[in-house]
Amino acid sequence: MPAALALLSAVFVVGFEQIVQSKYGATGIIGLLLLTVGIKAKSPAFSSAGAVLLALMLAGPAL
Repeated sequence: MPAALALLSAVFVVGFEQIVQSKYGATGIIGLLLLTVGIKAKSPAFSSAGAVLLALMLAGPAL
């Protein structure tokens, strides 16, 4: 059962990355990568940089 859960999780992550890349391009992937690495490494600097980058991309058309 854990192998099926790991496979399902991997498929979800790859699908989510593809959606972000198709909508926001390479900058969206970099922001998502920074956020993910920051959370896993417990580094507030990386996670904050990724969150700010993603927030700026989402709010970009409104600014």
